[in-house]
Amino acid sequence: MAASHLVLLAAAPLLLLLLLAPPQAVARPAHTRVCSVADYGAAGDGSRYDTAAIQAAINACGAAGGGRVLLPAPGDYLTATVHLRSGVVLEVAPGARLLGGTRQQDYPPESRRWYVVLAENTTGVGVTGGGEINGQGGAFVITPNAQKNIMVSWNVTGDCKGDECRPRLVGFIDSKDVRIHDITLSEALILQSLSCDNSVIRNVSIYGDFDTPNNDGIDIESSNNTIITDCHIDTGDDAICPKSGTGPVYNLTATNCWIRTKSSAIKFGSASTFNFEMLLFDNITIVDSHRGLGIQIRDGGNVSDVVFSNIKMHTRYYDPSWWGRAEPIYITTCPRHPGYKEGTISDVRFINISSVSENGVFLAGSRHGLLHNLKFKTLT
Repeated sequence: MAASHLVLLAAAPLLLLLLLAPPQAVARPAHTRVCSVADYGAAGDGSRYDTAAIQAAINACGAAGGGRVLLPAPGDYLTATVHLRSGVVLEVAPGARLLGGTRQQDYPPESRRWYVVLAENTTGVGVTGGGEINGQGGAFVITPNAQKNIMVSWNVTGDCKGDECRPRLVGFIDSKDVRIHDITLSEALILQSLSCDNSVIRNVSIYGDFDTPNNDGIDIESSNNTIITDCHIDTGDDAICPKSGTGPVYNLTATNCWIRTKSSAIKFGSASTFNFEMLLFDNITIVDSHRGLGIQIRDGGNVSDVVFSNIKMHTRYYDPSWWGRAEPIYITTCPRHPGYKEGTISDVRFINISSVSENGVFLAGSRHGLLHNLKFKTLT
């Protein structure tokens, strides 16, 4: 008891100082601190770049201990890459848009950092607000084509190849405790999580051009302990795509999502050097997609302990230039190149799956890449 009294007495002078201090001397809790980009000079007219103002607001908010950086409505905020800081949540208000720049000079020299919004080595960051982040993807279409658009390629740098050489929308790299919710993401390869831990993606609406290749919805690359829920994804390429090119993927849960795509609604790989373990996909609706559920292991990683449950889908064949042939389920361990290590796929359960499809289920192992203990229960 005496010790308790000592603690209280020792704390009393500090409490008195806080009560007597002027308001500006008391730190505002990070979750209530708001830094409006308008206060840092953002024009929000969609023509002048607001990069400096947005980044200044992020830096100030981060330096003060974190909080929300607000893009107020109405407003179209044109920007080059902005970098989130730990503890900072970007809040795009309803009726406001963050527009990604369309010039190569708007992005860092390294193609792996070509994002409109980028968080690297951060903790407690996020994106929310009810507004929209728009990559202005139409500016990267060289030749519109109803079968498949021909896209610009910034591969003159030699840093990347093909039509994937263009900017992406939102990226989190080597970060933890990431939260993305109540936001619309559109017109780009949308959302990537690379080497992250403890991420929640909730109530996100994703709209990519249905005729544009390499504009995945959500890529979970070598990231762990991820939750995706209540998302609407309508895009040309893979919708939810775990990859293991630089590390394993485990503890991924995706629930209550609606998906339409000209490629695969859910696809493991094909970047698959490391293992996939403990993944659950439940209560998913797949509409008019080129392929439903795909596990495409080509680089030697293994897949185990995966559940697909309560999934309704309709798959259809669009065009041979797209990946897939309307298969509701597609599983393969065929190696990417002769001599590559072959991974295995085991302990995968398909429970209560209903499909209207223009093709059948495709299963293909390889000499050393066996399919083992795949269970199908109540498929219609």
